[in-house]
Amino acid sequence: MAVLGWLTPRRRSATARSVLAGEAAAEAARKSSQELAELAEAEAAAAAVGAPSEPEFPVVGDSLAAAFFDLDNTVMQGAAIFHFGRGLYKRKFFQRRDLARFAWQQAWFRLAGVEDPEHMQDARESALSIVKGHRVSELMTIGEEIYDEYMADRIWPGTRALAQAHLDAGQKVWLVTAAPVETATIIARRLGLTGALGTVAESVDGVYTGRLVGEPLHGPAKAEAVRALAAAEGLDLTRCAAYSDSHNDIPMLSLVGHPYAINPDAKLRKHARAREWRLRDYRTGRKAAKVGIPAAAGVGALAGGTAAAVALHRRRR
Repeated sequence: MAVLGWLTPRRRSATARSVLAGEAAAEAARKSSQELAELAEAEAAAAAVGAPSEPEFPVVGDSLAAAFFDLDNTVMQGAAIFHFGRGLYKRKFFQRRDLARFAWQQAWFRLAGVEDPEHMQDARESALSIVKGHRVSELMTIGEEIYDEYMADRIWPGTRALAQAHLDAGQKVWLVTAAPVETATIIARRLGLTGALGTVAESVDGVYTGRLVGEPLHGPAKAEAVRALAAAEGLDLTRCAAYSDSHNDIPMLSLVGHPYAINPDAKLRKHARAREWRLRDYRTGRKAAKVGIPAAAGVGALAGGTAAAVALHRRRR
């Protein structure tokens, strides 16, 4: 920690929490990856169903390379934490007034298309209070059901094809998300990916305490997690790729030699264009036309929210 000595106490504390969160996420990801590897052969066939046969851009096989994918609005429409909350409400983990808050947060996220720290922090605090005292194994079982109910149909086919292209090239593919690592691991397994880096909630004897290890895996913490995992896996980050929709992930994208902006928000799009990063947009054709990025017509439309999203985007320009 000597290298942090020049920082103010507050910034030193924040940086230390990011490092702790990143290291905890990397450790959890490596522990779960072995189990996922054993299931990969069976899941790969299912993961390929419905995915485009050709990747959006070429991927060259490289044993020192891997790919890191943000989850929310990059791999999946909307935010995993909100879909998870909806599933917990169905199972009576909390009351109607809490559902209203989750519904508002998800609606805002889908309309704005960006991650707002205040909304995301509120969602995380809500989720922690809900799962406190529950067993990790119980939430994992429920998470499997919730994936089938609310998440499976929200995977972007284009992004899934990109991930599959890396896998087909013999590379490992990791999700990197602020969502709970248990939820992220379920999604990674269902998609046939290598594993997941996610926010680590503290548990004692298999029971959630309602606290986090470090901080949410967001922004700089994602970069720390990728750096820690790359070191443990012997990867060369200059040969790795990373994918995200959010400017909050610029630290992670800047770590790798091949950064890609997928369904980018305005700030990331501007940043990516300035640095000549590759961009892809799998939202509606009209939305893609407004931001000047090619898209497959009709792929991954935001069901029920397209018109509102376009209208909101127009008002903000």
